[in-house]
Formats: sequence, structure tokens, C-alpha cells
Amino acid sequence: MPFNSLDYFLFLPAVYLVFYLVGDRARWGVLLAASFGFYAALKVPYLPAVLALVAVTTYCFGIWLHRAQAPGTKRALLWGGVAANVLVLVAMKYLPFLSENLRAVTQLFSLEMQVPAVRALVAIGVSYYVFQAISYLIDIYFEIEEPEPHFGYFALYLSFFPKLLQGPIERVGDLLPQLKAPYRFDYDNMRYGMLLFAWGLFKKMVLADRLGIYADAVYNDVHAASAMQLVLGTYAYAFQIFMDFSGYTDMALGTARLFNINLTQNFNSPYLATSVADFWRRWHISFSRWILDYIFKPLQMQWRDWRTWGTALALVAAFLVSGIWHGASWGFVIWGGLHGLYMACSVFYKPYQKKIYQKLGIQKSPYLKYWQMLVTFHLVCLAWIFFRVNSLSDALYICTFKFLSAGRQGASLLVHGFDRGDARLVVAAGALVALGGLLARHQRAQGIWNGSALLRWGCYNGLVLALIFLGVKSKGTFIYFNF
Repeated sequence: MPFNSLDYFLFLPAVYLVFYLVGDRARWGVLLAASFGFYAALKVPYLPAVLALVAVTTYCFGIWLHRAQAPGTKRALLWGGVAANVLVLVAMKYLPFLSENLRAVTQLFSLEMQVPAVRALVAIGVSYYVFQAISYLIDIYFEIEEPEPHFGYFALYLSFFPKLLQGPIERVGDLLPQLKAPYRFDYDNMRYGMLLFAWGLFKKMVLADRLGIYADAVYNDVHAASAMQLVLGTYAYAFQIFMDFSGYTDMALGTARLFNINLTQNFNSPYLATSVADFWRRWHISFSRWILDYIFKPLQMQWRDWRTWGTALALVAAFLVSGIWHGASWGFVIWGGLHGLYMACSVFYKPYQKKIYQKLGIQKSPYLKYWQMLVTFHLVCLAWIFFRVNSLSDALYICTFKFLSAGRQGASLLVHGFDRGDARLVVAAGALVALGGLLARHQRAQGIWNGSALLRWGCYNGLVLALIFLGVKSKGTFIYFNF
């Protein structure tokens, strides 16, 4: 049941109405039933069963961890709980990839070994709640949090439907107290939630889906594209995935706000980052914090005797995990590896950065920041190529001299299904989103929504009309459903 479907537009008011009418003691049950119903609406029968399995397993291990006294027992329980969750993730997402690569190895070395083919399973949402479950166990082990004794509340923490399919990946200390708090109707929360939902839908339908037409046309047949089409197709995908994912996040945050729940903000103008490290502080924030706290920092401590090399290797390892988390393909592995390499190189480069700027006389230049933003954006776009391509051979084609030779074709910048009107609309809608982000950063948007009723309702109606008349009518799924 995607957020941009008619089913969801009927589901959400029905859930809220029941939630509002029942008392506080029953509200967790309404949200838990709604969350499992929401998941079941994907019509993949085993997905709710997998969610229930992860919830029961993690809940039990959390209780056992808290009761254990001996350090060895606690450590064994932690690794047992983490392994159980990782095993679920591997079984759901990675067995076909492992089987395929094992068969390739046996053929390469002429080994007499039969490796059965494994059918890929639908695993929407699994990566998100498994990572939440792992963080819950680690926080209990280090006594950052205590286990939740009420299984219903714990299951709701894992399955809360606004963040179930694409995150944010919430920490138990941030979300669970809000789920337990008594509900009081808040008009400002209701208004802001609905507005945020509509804004996210605008990003998805008007911008992301339209940019996807261009990116798909280019990347689905890279050999037919000119050099500029390949460049523009990469730019289109970079903004498509941002608008698609941040649009979903806005809709998730808006939905949760109806129930007085504040989910983690996942984006903060990532393409204005001045370094790759800064990009990851702004992009998929809940996920990057998870990688930082539960992968990078432990590895950095483990390898601290190696000093700078230890930090660099920990970064590469952490971002390889990031790539693998996104999916079972070598494209994702290379994407994660590239980001790890960028970050590792910055560890060695940083001590010399200021000296280089001083020698070049640009350390106080007002344009330095824009140069850093430009370089960072293109490093990120280079990695997006491996993230988006249908095959590694396509990625190599784009990144080699064939890419340059394609420039002699002199083809149009436009592609089938994407005309000048679409291009103008993308520019105008993109400018509107950028303006909205600028107002929000300077806290001026609040003045608009609390200003005159005429201005407010003009904005509301304009947004609705834009969705009706300018939105792409195809039922485009969200990109991060795949991860």
C-alpha cells in the first residue's frame, strides 16, 4: 500500500478515526493492527510472518540480555540475537546473489559442485526493521536502554506503519516513549502533518516521477544515448532519487504527525554538502547514524592502534556494509565502496587541506564553498551511476572512453517521453522545492502558514491543483522500496 495510492488515502483516515475514538489504553492496539494490516496489503503473505518472527525473536533476546549477569553470557546472547536477525535478512535478500556468485566460482575453477538456483523473495521493509532490531539489542547490551516489557508496544515500535517500508530507522529511546504518551488532539500537528504529506506527494508525483522518465530512458539503453544525455540522465537520477526518497520521508513524517509522533528528519539539503562526509550527515540521516554508531565506531576502536589507516579502513568497511544493505548486486557494493574510498581519502587529505588552500590563496575566497559543493556533488553522481545501472558493463561503458565518443553523435538532449514542457516544469517545480527548503531553513515558512487565511488557503489549493494537473499519472513505486 504505497503512500501515493488511493488505497492509502482511504486507509489513513479510517485508521485515524478509530485511533481517535478509542481510549489511550487501546490506541497501541489500533496502531499495531493497522501496521500489520498495512504490511499485509502488499499481498505478500510471508512478509507479516517475517515481521512477527523478528519482533518475537528480538523481544525475547532483549529480555534475556537484561537478565543475564555474566559478561560471557551477555556477549553470547547479543551475538545470538544479532545473528538471528542477520540470518533473516540474508535469507530474504541475499541467497539468490550468493547462489549466483557461488555458481560462477564453481564454473571458473571447474569444480564438481552443484549449486541450486534460489528464487528471489520480496523483502520490502525487512532491511529497515531488522536494523532497528539490531540497534535495540546493542543498546540493551551497553545499558543505554532497558528492554520494553510490553510485547505489544515493542512490536509497534518495530512495525509502526509510517516508517515500516522505507524508514526512518528509529532508535527505541526516540520512538517508544512517544508511542506510549497519551494522545491529545493538536490542530497544529494535524495541519502540519497534512501539509507535509502533500508536499512529499508533490515531490514524488511532479518531480521524481517526471525525472524518472528521463533517467529510465537513458539508463535502460545507455548505448543509444549521447554523452550529454548520459550526463543529464545521471543528474536526472540524482535528483529523482532525492525527490523520491525525501518525498516519501515527508509523507511518513506527515502521517506520523497526525498521531502526535515526531519521526527522525532524514534529509537536510544533501546536495549542498561541501564534502562527502558532510553529504552523509545530510542524506538518509537515520541510516548514516546507524552505520556510524554500530559499524564505523566499533571498527575504529578495534583498529585504533593502526591510527589513520585504522580510521580509513573502518570507513571503507562501514560503507561496504552500507552498499550491501541496499541490495544484493555488485553495483551496490561498488557504490558503497566508492563512498568509503572518498571518506578514506579525506582522512589522509584533511591535514594538508588548509595548507593547500593557503598556498593557492583561496582559503578566504567566497567561492571556495561553491567549488567544494560542485566537486562533492559530482563525486556523489559518479557513485550514483553504479547504483542505478542495470549491469556493470553499462557502468563501465558510461565511465570509459565510449562515454566520450558518444558525444560525437550530436543527438538531442531530450529523450522519448520527455519534452521541452517537461523540462520547463522540472525547472519550475525544482525551484519551488528549493524555495520551500530555503524558507524552512530560515524558519520563514512558519510565518506563511500562520499568516493570513487567504495566503494559506491559496498555497493549499495551489498544491492540490499541482498534484491533480501536473503530477505524473503512472503508479510509480518508490525507489527505496527495493532496499
